[in-house]
Amino acid sequence: MVAQLETPGLNSSLSLPYSVEGLVQVFTSSQRSFFTSVMAQALRIAGQGTPVLIVQFLKGGIRQGHERPTQMGQHLDWIRCDLPRCIDNSDLDVAENLALQQLWQHTQKVVNEGKYSLLVLDELSLAINFGLIPETEVLEFLSHRPPHVDIILTGSQMPQSLLDVADQITEIRRSHQP
Repeated sequence: MVAQLETPGLNSSLSLPYSVEGLVQVFTSSQRSFFTSVMAQALRIAGQGTPVLIVQFLKGGIRQGHERPTQMGQHLDWIRCDLPRCIDNSDLDVAENLALQQLWQHTQKVVNEGKYSLLVLDELSLAINFGLIPETEVLEFLSHRPPHVDIILTGSQMPQSLLDVADQITEIRRSHQP
């Protein structure tokens, strides 16, 4: 089902349907970095009343998990993986791997329920590269998401398959050497 907008006019009974298709945006960098512009965009959109979900797959340390999202205002939910530490390699114990898989399953579920219009998947590329989330599952999720949902993927070493499905790619790079 495609989202429909009504165009107000002189005759309120006349409406024109327009398809609204969500975009896939990629923000990548050669190193891990915090994408301030992505977070500013998410806050701005949530402030305008659009439901936003930010999911940080490899950030932990605060024992949050999907059961306890941080709510920033009425329209922005922010979830970190329920991990005792931040992940920087593929060496996870059983409990850490389970927490990551639960977060990934929860993310897919709430997006497919249509709860959010913007989804930020922070460091998803690294979770894929570490072999923690299968690339094929991510591609399947992107292709079958509700059509109105915008998705922002962030992270270093973005797989080519994700770049190939992106509508917009932003690469952050240093123009000078320190």
